[in-house]
Amino acid sequence: MKPATRPEHEAVLLPPLLRMGDKIRFVSPASTPETEAVLRRVRMLEGWGLTVDIGPHAFRRMAYLAGTDDERLADFNDALRDPTVRAIFTTRGGKGSYRIADRLDFAAARNDPKFVVGFSDITILHLSLWRHCRLVGIHGALMDSGDSGISEQGSAALRRLLMTGETTTLRARPEEPTSVLTTDGEARGRLIGGNLSMISTAAGWALPNLTGAILLLEAVNMYIGQVDRQLTMLRKGGHLSGLAGVAVGQFTGFEPHSDLSIIDLLRDHLGQLGVPILGGLPLGHGDHPLSVPVGTMAVLDAASGQLTVAGTEAGLR
Repeated sequence: MKPATRPEHEAVLLPPLLRMGDKIRFVSPASTPETEAVLRRVRMLEGWGLTVDIGPHAFRRMAYLAGTDDERLADFNDALRDPTVRAIFTTRGGKGSYRIADRLDFAAARNDPKFVVGFSDITILHLSLWRHCRLVGIHGALMDSGDSGISEQGSAALRRLLMTGETTTLRARPEEPTSVLTTDGEARGRLIGGNLSMISTAAGWALPNLTGAILLLEAVNMYIGQVDRQLTMLRKGGHLSGLAGVAVGQFTGFEPHSDLSIIDLLRDHLGQLGVPILGGLPLGHGDHPLSVPVGTMAVLDAASGQLTVAGTEAGLR
């Protein structure tokens, strides 16, 4: 099945920026979070002047899922439908969002656009919402940074996205292993994507058409063979045809397989796409990741090592 094609002129849904006093809701569409980790995020958001509540099933536990599919879906859809909720924060990724991504209340998302904030497994919700609604989301979260608590830089970056809508400029970090994948050239397109495993899982049913897009990729804790299969399927299935460029974030938790590293494998697959590549971006599961809008226009400049992404105030341009 080919990815759905939506007219490029179709309106992009850009949620309104958050204001002091707005209510946001935490929900768990994937795995169960640690209670204290969520409460730390609640306190930080309240420090921004926001009101916070938590979905009724957010801490449910059923194997690796935060409750049944219906329970997790109900919390997410209730947040989409509730006019008093102005943004939806996912408590964590993990596993399970892919089980409900086709059952979201897309009509509610179209009628009352609001930011969905999350990454990792939540990527498939961003993809499905873009495919059905062209809804701009936020790839990222309030991340804990080891014993030092929530990263101040990450918190400030996310606050700017949600409350000021400023343009985001991400600079590649030379210390990130994927930085060596950078080629040359410049690309312009909407930034779409996130977690590689979820992009491949979405192919054929939740993955939007990526023609003209800058594809964002990050991954964690997989075997190199899994990445090989996923990228092979995406390329040979035509899902990566017509990309404008590739923005590579953090690929963490990979052990070399014989003489093949994850960087070697990525270079082999991505090099065949014939588009500019910028690696080393601070997006994903590595040290001090940042947040970025998905669905807004972006410029990838490999020569300068920068990805500039239109802010949530200017995302339609």
